[in-house]
Amino acid sequence: MPLMPAPRHSALLPALMTLAMLAACNRQPATPAPASQAAPPDTTTTTASATTSHASAQATQSSTAGHAVKESTDAYEFSYSWPAAADAQPALRARLAADEAAQRATLKHDAEQGQKEAARDKYPFHAFGHWQEWQVVADLPDWLSLSSLVGNDSGGAHPNYGYAAILWDKRAGQARNALDLFTARAALTGAIHADFCKALDAQRAKKRGGHASLGGDSGFDACVDPLAQTVILGSRGKKAFDRIGFLIAPYEAGPYAEGSYEVTLPVTPAVLAAVKPEWRGAFAVQ
Repeated sequence: MPLMPAPRHSALLPALMTLAMLAACNRQPATPAPASQAAPPDTTTTTASATTSHASAQATQSSTAGHAVKESTDAYEFSYSWPAAADAQPALRARLAADEAAQRATLKHDAEQGQKEAARDKYPFHAFGHWQEWQVVADLPDWLSLSSLVGNDSGGAHPNYGYAAILWDKRAGQARNALDLFTARAALTGAIHADFCKALDAQRAKKRGGHASLGGDSGFDACVDPLAQTVILGSRGKKAFDRIGFLIAPYEAGPYAEGSYEVTLPVTPAVLAAVKPEWRGAFAVQ
């Protein structure tokens, strides 16, 4: 799936994976559950390894600092950041600031409760954590596409992480759901499903050393629903959306050891035909 050149690396994903490995060594093992991870783009499919940015559909990365906050106490660790491109949109900045405050408040409450329970039941307390870094996927004249890796640690066997996305309509000053730009879920699924499953299985085979029975109907050999994942819109040409990406969090497409997966596909005539007429001007076939 052709994409942009490899984006700048994010420190958050490798840090989360390191935390997970350390925690797994030092805490009681949890019941195994599925997880996922991603690897760097090539000219046909895009993946993202544990050392690359989760936003490999990224077209631009802000060169200025934007906003970042870090807080560490005996009970929790918290970090939250967004790029300058988001900071330049007042309504979006307010939305992100509100989310930051809500996430911190929730983390603080849960960590304090965890401390009390650990003291009451006399077991070791492990600090809770929330880490979130918003990155630019595409910064277009009328649109700003962001994705975020979200890490959480609630004192269990290991930290977990997932993804979030915001598609910001600059002219309207509001967020839109990427899937709302398409006529119907079935139409978009029909346009991308075969290519999505092929790309996902290629990544699985690589991670599994070629020893996998892919394309099955159950377990981690079956394809996953692309539209149930975090959907991001990207741009190679930097003028319109010409890429559509799918960020697949842990426990979705493979065991935890495989990390997350990322699939990015070009906007084809079939994908463009699935876009609502009023939004087709925002897309381009690559």
